[in-house]
Amino acid sequence: MANLKITLVKSTIGSLEDQKATVKALGLKKTQSSVVHEDNPAVRGMIFKVKHLVKVEEI
Repeated sequence: MANLKITLVKSTIGSLEDQKATVKALGLKKTQSSVVHEDNPAVRGMIFKVKHLVKVEEI
């Protein structure tokens, strides 16, 4: 199974509360912080919700 590297590239200031909660649930805290998650439908759905704030790479 592939892994995804997710990097927060924009601040969550001014974002909706549910988008802030999604970023936090992904494990991202500060801009330019990165996490690695397994590629599954749940993570893909979270990424889709905050796609304007994050950068995603397959590793």
